[in-house]
Amino acid sequence: MDFSLSQEQEMFRSSVRKFLDANGQTNIAREVIKNNFKPYKKAITGLSELGCTGITISENYEGAELGSLDLVPVLEELGRSLLPGIYLETVTLAVPLIEKYGTDQQKQKYLPQIASGSRTITLAWLEPKRGYSPEDVCVTAQIKDESIVINGVKALVPEGETADTFMVLVRSEEGENGEGISLVLVDRTENHLDIRKQKCLDETLQLAEITFENITVSKDQVLGTIHQGWSVVQEGLLHVNAALCSVMVGGMDRLVEMTAEYANIRVQFGQPIGRFQAIKHRIADMKTDLETARSLSYYANWALESNASDREAAIFSARAFISEAYIRNASHSIQIHGGIGFTEELDCQLYLKRARYYESYLGSPREYREKAACALDW
Repeated sequence: MDFSLSQEQEMFRSSVRKFLDANGQTNIAREVIKNNFKPYKKAITGLSELGCTGITISENYEGAELGSLDLVPVLEELGRSLLPGIYLETVTLAVPLIEKYGTDQQKQKYLPQIASGSRTITLAWLEPKRGYSPEDVCVTAQIKDESIVINGVKALVPEGETADTFMVLVRSEEGENGEGISLVLVDRTENHLDIRKQKCLDETLQLAEITFENITVSKDQVLGTIHQGWSVVQEGLLHVNAALCSVMVGGMDRLVEMTAEYANIRVQFGQPIGRFQAIKHRIADMKTDLETARSLSYYANWALESNASDREAAIFSARAFISEAYIRNASHSIQIHGGIGFTEELDCQLYLKRARYYESYLGSPREYREKAACALDW
């Protein structure tokens, strides 16, 4: 079976890479560390103009109505450049969930703006000192007539200070095994939220803690059926994890490239270090991990798009392997670069920090191996 990308998809990849090259690639992330967001905003605007934000949105809502595989080249290029922001959460999580579970009113409100790049949506799931299990959802949502009153604190929210809309996982009634949980869309400009910036290992990413104190929203803002939001989120995890695999593959591809380049120009004992057997073996291991990860990523996205019977196993097993392979490649790259690999001068440390952030984002590799095993009825 051939899971390689089509000629049109590869051509689109070339356009995205050319644009990101012209805007500095990882320099965009480096400027964000310095609190200079102008290059990032320029990059996001340019990507929107290229059509990257509307790829999977229906034509009825000003999108291109393409599939998950058409997102792969874009996501790989974003991973390659370590682009900050919440393109991942907006396009690969919010869009498919709104398309499938949203009301006509929600689709009209959000999808055209996402397609144009004028609205971003992030996920508010984690709570202080809690995990990703349904029992850890403690932010309350009290139903009063046609409104919902939200109280509680969400932590480590990606782009919490700048996102236009939050997908908030709340407990709307008591229940077990995911029952009684709802997914609510909360618009930042329409509600007074207490937002506090939080530190992140990856300084290119902006995280925030959000306090909801008697925040009142309409019941029309519930995504899917009220009290049944856990199943909605599980569907979203398939989409976002398949996409995240592509992002990590993009980062791994750049690591292999830059490490091989360095091994060819760094001279020790009168010859390039790339001629030493130990270095050759290490780079070969990196390349093997990359190609394995790419194959798993392509299959996971194909399985998602074609609704294959093994899509859960394909996506979760890919996520578990690629998360760990990304860390291995970043660590090998630093080792091969030697002492300079640990400095801020090179990008090696940026990729390692991003890999470590993704390692536990939306769950750990161990949890995803368990999910894959369950999907295979093991």
